[in-house]
Amino acid sequence: MRHTQPILWALIAGTAFLFNACAPSAQAQQSPTNNSDPQIDSSTATPTLPVFTPTPQPTSTSAVYGPDQTEFPAGINPLTGQPAADPSLLKIPAMLISISHFPATARPQAGLSFAPFVFEFSITGGESRFLAAFYGKFPAPEVPITGDCEIRKGLFKQTGIILGNQAWLDKNKNGIQDVDEPGIGGICVNLYDAAGKLVDKTTTDSNGYYGFNAQAGQSYTVEFVRPAYLNFTQPNAGDENHDSDADPSSGKTQTVSVEKDYLSADAGLFPNEAFAAPTPDPKRDPKPQVGPVRSGRLLYLYIQRFFQNSCLIYAFASEEVLAKIPQCAFVAHEESGGGAMLEIERMKAIAEDNMRKTADKPFNYTSNLFSDETPAGGLPASQINVFFASLNQSGWTYDPLYQAWLRSVDNADKNNPGVLHLDTDRLTGRQLYFENIIVVMADTEVVSPTNIDIKLDPGNQGYAFLFRNGQMFKIRWNTRGGEYEQKTGFQRPIKFVNADGSPAALKPGRTWVIIVTPFSIFQEQQSGAYLVRYAAPEGEAR
Repeated sequence: MRHTQPILWALIAGTAFLFNACAPSAQAQQSPTNNSDPQIDSSTATPTLPVFTPTPQPTSTSAVYGPDQTEFPAGINPLTGQPAADPSLLKIPAMLISISHFPATARPQAGLSFAPFVFEFSITGGESRFLAAFYGKFPAPEVPITGDCEIRKGLFKQTGIILGNQAWLDKNKNGIQDVDEPGIGGICVNLYDAAGKLVDKTTTDSNGYYGFNAQAGQSYTVEFVRPAYLNFTQPNAGDENHDSDADPSSGKTQTVSVEKDYLSADAGLFPNEAFAAPTPDPKRDPKPQVGPVRSGRLLYLYIQRFFQNSCLIYAFASEEVLAKIPQCAFVAHEESGGGAMLEIERMKAIAEDNMRKTADKPFNYTSNLFSDETPAGGLPASQINVFFASLNQSGWTYDPLYQAWLRSVDNADKNNPGVLHLDTDRLTGRQLYFENIIVVMADTEVVSPTNIDIKLDPGNQGYAFLFRNGQMFKIRWNTRGGEYEQKTGFQRPIKFVNADGSPAALKPGRTWVIIVTPFSIFQEQQSGAYLVRYAAPEGEAR
């Protein structure tokens, strides 16, 4: 156990440092800083309250989709339970891409935040690899639009009732946060009490999220400080969960009386005539590529089969693997390091070619239930520590602002093992997060010291653990056929069910699946902090 402790404590220490490190950028020296214990000069507070008339806003109804095809309306991605930004892309079969995690120079990977499902598994020797399933959306590089304050880094630390949520880019200026509209980092946000006194301040993080710890029974107003090159979108254009609440003339919301967590104080912004396209960070060149791409593994045979018609891309494979797994295209691995990159334009061309080849073969990716409502019976969970080896450690921390899990990863540094930092997507520079984390325990057969066969083949099942909404649920996984499979002879994606066989409710969004052996360690280390420690089968290279 001595290797597991640095994960949690290093992350907590790093989080405390990052949370207190936010400060205004050089572009906005008069803007508020982000301190967990701010020193505020109340004489500078602006007591003016919003001038627009308070209007009760409806909240969106809870969405429930699946698990069968008839229970997914047109335009809903069956791998996320969310609307597709471009429903026509749902006609293109999934792209499965083998993505490297070793050596550490492969990190941060490019494109993982665009994949509805990512499978993480051992490739022996203490190393792990990812198979990312892309469906309904192609990856795209981004130089994010940001505010003129320092982007908040790290995790939000909840100590009371939360008041928050997001500043976002309203691309089509309709006042509604559509599924493809991202957050805006570096927006200064101020909190005023009922008397108009400034009581706290912060900034938005790379995904546009912000939050304050508020007191129950108190009333507050949130102010978003508008950069000169952005305008506020129209307020109250839709339901409270997906519209903007900032008065365009003041940037302030209506007064909110807080009795429980309130995560609907949002602001939509769009560029105005003073806007100039942001320049890329010299430390991060967001090239239109996905990867790095590495070799194929035996597991890919099973995953490719349950994503019907899918296109599998990897960088060659050993002879014993190559003879068994399909391939749609290879990425030449002729360079040292994490692997070669796949150009996104080539990825699109391969996908469209595969769609033409399989045009007469329908596919069905429905198999799981998605629900906004958190199911009953969960146990509190705030941290997942994943240990494949001393130099291969990662973690997932629940952030209540996101209502999702932020990924952290180590540097594979033998002099400082287990020290984690928040992970990002190389394509966007944004913090990497997933709504569902699922630990799958699957039988493993050792084919050779460096090749293992992880049994996700048809007809199998096993234990699993679902993490969503800050809770852990004991569930099952299975690849057994149902009525659809028996009727058509085709598989559907791996299913997640409760102990009684009923569908396990995933949170709408993306899912990261960590695959370990049945005798791996899964335990609660501290209250809400779980350890997943991979145990290699006899004969696997250590």
